[in-house]
Amino acid sequence: MSVIINFYIFPLDKGESLSSYVARAIKVIEESGLPFELTAMGTSIEGEWPEVMAVVDKCFRALENDCNRVYLAFKADYRKGPAGRLKGKVESVKQKL
Repeated sequence: MSVIINFYIFPLDKGESLSSYVARAIKVIEESGLPFELTAMGTSIEGEWPEVMAVVDKCFRALENDCNRVYLAFKADYRKGPAGRLKGKVESVKQKL
């Protein structure tokens, strides 16, 4: 079983350039060891539900200390079966092009 989430998190009270805050979240994700992909509009993570949600919580905790307002949104795709869908789903579409 695995879940893939795509999410974004950033402060609303820190101006226009937020890459340093996003980088904090990415560092948390990297340290988790879970497979992930960073894109221009969000980050996808794959793993078991409890471990993925723990990473999301850690990302939030990394921002809450010095941010008065944090925006977080995600969507999730849970499926019973083997892991590896983060890359597999993309490859399946590419094969059909």
